[in-house]
Amino acid sequence: MWGKLKRGLMKGAVNVKFDMVLRGGWVVDPANGFEGAADVGIAEGSVARVAPELDPGKSAVVHDVSGLVVMPGVIDMHVHTSRRHKGYNAHRMMARAGVVTALDMGGPLDEFLEFSKHNSAGLNMAGLQQVRPGHTVAGDDPGEGEIRDLLEQSIQEGAIGLKLLGGHYPMTPEATRRVIEVCNEQRSYVAFHSGTTRTPGDLEGFVESVELAGELRLHIPHINSYCRGVHGSPLAETAEALSMLQGRPNLFTESYLATINGTSGRCIEGVPESQATQRCLMERGYEPTAGGLQEAIRDGYARVTREYGAENVNVTGEEAVEAWLAEDTYVSVNFPVNSAVSRFLCAVSRDESERFIVDAISTDGGGHPRNVAVEHGLALVRAEGLTLSELVQKISWAPATILGLPSKGHLGVGADADLTVVDLERCGAVMSFNAGEMIMYRGAVTGTGTTIITSEAGERALRRRGLDAYVARLEDGIFYGKDRPF
Repeated sequence: MWGKLKRGLMKGAVNVKFDMVLRGGWVVDPANGFEGAADVGIAEGSVARVAPELDPGKSAVVHDVSGLVVMPGVIDMHVHTSRRHKGYNAHRMMARAGVVTALDMGGPLDEFLEFSKHNSAGLNMAGLQQVRPGHTVAGDDPGEGEIRDLLEQSIQEGAIGLKLLGGHYPMTPEATRRVIEVCNEQRSYVAFHSGTTRTPGDLEGFVESVELAGELRLHIPHINSYCRGVHGSPLAETAEALSMLQGRPNLFTESYLATINGTSGRCIEGVPESQATQRCLMERGYEPTAGGLQEAIRDGYARVTREYGAENVNVTGEEAVEAWLAEDTYVSVNFPVNSAVSRFLCAVSRDESERFIVDAISTDGGGHPRNVAVEHGLALVRAEGLTLSELVQKISWAPATILGLPSKGHLGVGADADLTVVDLERCGAVMSFNAGEMIMYRGAVTGTGTTIITSEAGERALRRRGLDAYVARLEDGIFYGKDRPF
């Protein structure tokens, strides 16, 4: 990739006409080993040239980004856009936060596609279908045939793989292993929120996840969420989790920087349906019941997600109780349970070779109001926990490389013109582009439509739905293909 950018800087298409130029910014592109003052010229949806002082007369549009940072478009590897997460606002919320591409972690697939079509903001989106007992599979111990059928149907409909929701809706360890095996055999993406019928979704469940994966490829999300101090201090748990990840290149990971978690507020027959919700209640001495959850909401420990305009926000107290009951409890709730120790250590820790142990920074956001990868990531840069280049690696280059998107995550000549422009002083995104089209300007969402990242098998079905498709191959990335370049 360095060669691509070098040609753009030193040779490139010197006389090219640009559709747009971002002028005077500080360009950060770790994939190509470049950081410095430069202009970015865009033509036909791709990066055409990166060099100082491009001729503005050769461009139809010029954006002055002096004093701002220009980076490859942010790729959030962990978001949720389901109806429970009020996903009809999710795309706009992500776009306002500077996200250009995102991976929906667990659908359900029909809701993911519905909101991608009707509530769009110009983003690229990939989706995983959930493996959930009583919903997409019959029970907590599905056989290989049922798993294969679910995967095949999901891929044909446009998903890139499956997500196990163990910490919320667990299956047996044996069935969990079968899902991982089938996805690996079919070269499909597979992610696992740790936890089975044998272990909860905490450090104990994380340890089991590593054991169940063995040498198979697996994405274990939000590493920080397994290190909340249930079995020891957050520091000790984080150290153990990070130690287990080292020397396991078959595991792909991300963590997030928000204090709050996200879970389901739905109660069935007086009991929260999610085991994660039950655990959060018990950790603070509340009963794991609908009554206990209502008390926690009223006390301000549990927060309810509700809609204000086109934004989802968290509320507490009587307003939150009323919102929760008005939705018949079918809403998202969250608890302030993520330790600063685990969040920060997962973001910055390295192994003996100085490689990051956790691959990426995500949000677990989307419709859930914690799309803070840029905001909190830049704060971490200002605190000198990460360099700008390292942050871009974690929120753009690494996700693109894992997902098999060789034209994204960098600014080499010919790359997709996906860009996020950020203000380091204000710790926020101010502008973003997808394939050279502006999708956000200073908090105003200007993008429309959604491009679904899919396999060749899913392309036709997506186009029948009226959705744009971007065909990708996991083998082009590091999930099933190449070694990590970072």
